[in-house]
Amino acid sequence: MAEEDNYTKDGTLDYRNNPANKKKTGTWKACPFILGNECCERLAYYGMSSNLLVYFTTQLNQHNATASKNLSNWSGTCYVMPLVGAFLADAYLGRYWTIASFSIIYVLGMTLLTLSASVPGLRPTCYNKDECYATSSQTAVCFLALYLVALGTGGIKPCVSSYGADQFDDADEVEKDHKSSFFNWFYFSINIGALIASSILVWIQVNIGWGWGFGVPAVAMAIAVAFFFSGTRVYRYQKPGGSPLTRLCQVLVASLRKYRVAVPDDKSLLYETADAESAIVGSRKLDHTNQFRFLDKAAVEKESDHNKGSVNPWWLCTITQVEELKGIIRLLPVWATGIIFSAVYGQMGNLFLMQAEYMDARLGHSNFQIPAASLAIFDTISVIFWVPVYDRLIIPMTRRFTGHKNGLTQLQRIGTGLFISIFAMISAVILEIVRLRIVRRHNSYEVKVGPISIFWQVPQYFIIGCAEVFTNIGQLEFFYEQAPDSMRSLCAALSLTTTALGNYLSSLLVTIVMDISTRDGRPGWIPNHNLNYGHLHYFFLLLAVLSVLNLGVFIVVAKRYSYKRAVGTLR
Repeated sequence: MAEEDNYTKDGTLDYRNNPANKKKTGTWKACPFILGNECCERLAYYGMSSNLLVYFTTQLNQHNATASKNLSNWSGTCYVMPLVGAFLADAYLGRYWTIASFSIIYVLGMTLLTLSASVPGLRPTCYNKDECYATSSQTAVCFLALYLVALGTGGIKPCVSSYGADQFDDADEVEKDHKSSFFNWFYFSINIGALIASSILVWIQVNIGWGWGFGVPAVAMAIAVAFFFSGTRVYRYQKPGGSPLTRLCQVLVASLRKYRVAVPDDKSLLYETADAESAIVGSRKLDHTNQFRFLDKAAVEKESDHNKGSVNPWWLCTITQVEELKGIIRLLPVWATGIIFSAVYGQMGNLFLMQAEYMDARLGHSNFQIPAASLAIFDTISVIFWVPVYDRLIIPMTRRFTGHKNGLTQLQRIGTGLFISIFAMISAVILEIVRLRIVRRHNSYEVKVGPISIFWQVPQYFIIGCAEVFTNIGQLEFFYEQAPDSMRSLCAALSLTTTALGNYLSSLLVTIVMDISTRDGRPGWIPNHNLNYGHLHYFFLLLAVLSVLNLGVFIVVAKRYSYKRAVGTLR
């Protein structure tokens, strides 16, 4: 049998009509390779990035505000590049080859970063352990490596979770029920990698050296690539459906061209293919919805739309094609409410670290120092704790009250996480107020490490971890399920851009508050050299207020949201 004969018309591997393919491929048989890949890739990413702020300030000799902005900009880019990878995956390469090719770029970036921190001439010149100087060319090599990593993540982040979910057949109720559980365990595997990164690898960077600290993550990324390719024979594949952006533009152009045409009340009069399957490769037909009815004009048939038996899609679009655009528009308000949450989440690798630098990092009365970045381990422990609790306890308990098979709807789950995240910022505010009071009481403004344990940061990390289990996993599942079938990578990338915009928002807020708060010679909220003279708690309080406002907007958006419904399904 030829390879193409294994595929159905919609582009999926024919495991539904071919029992041999169904038994051999997909479901939990394929997931260990995908989860193993994700675990190692996240170990590499977090192992390299968790302590970058410290690397910028101590090795590249950057000021606090500059380092914070550079980190936010780079982190943001890591979550914008998935739009590129997702477009290539949905339109041309498919998810498998997108992951494979961008993984190579990722490994190259990690290798170059390791060389920039270990090879004489490329690494900064250090006079003492944390007193270094980097030339402009050395800094450029470092950032070239980092942005190669950002490009590599662009092909992996939007595709891996969707590719894992693709291994479960939506037409098979048994397999479909496992899909929600997959997203929980997918996020669990992310945090196993992050746990190792924020503990062992951060310790290596602080106590052994940055060459080893970046080299081990580079090896972990190579192992991630090996994991992925090992599962090639058991994966289920989906063919790319052509450029989704072209299809969306066709709907806009066709509806504008027919702006004077009336939309019939009878939706059956709108254009759709006669076949049982959609004309769009890899997509099911979608039922008509009454929202954004102006776009329905693109599906109103006119005699001039048919030219010698063929249809010009720039003049006439199918209902499914129109509903794809409507679905993307419906996602946007939910997407926008994730930006503030991402700004809160991003503080773990940013200003939480800066706060920790002024606290006692000793373990008990010993001389053993806890690296500031290692506190992120408590966020990871929180996630590892809450994922099985949610999967095994919260879902059955809430199911009794809601009647929903997953306990909470995807939007309810996201909203719960947004609510919980507010308390993370409140916790950070309280801690900083207490720390500054101790500084004032002892008049120890010039003493960097105050008599307050770094472990008082644990509550804010643990709360964010709990919020992640609700919001981030809820978003993964929501954007996969509500995306048009042939745009799932693109919508996964869209959800990831909230992290990018959250980082950019954080960077913008830092710029604005520093511009305002440093007038008249004042040190500002986040001073360059001594946080004891600043008001970091004001910044955390600002994020808490924005989070409250954001939750209110989300509640309004969620109440008005209409879930996607494929033809022949209940939802």
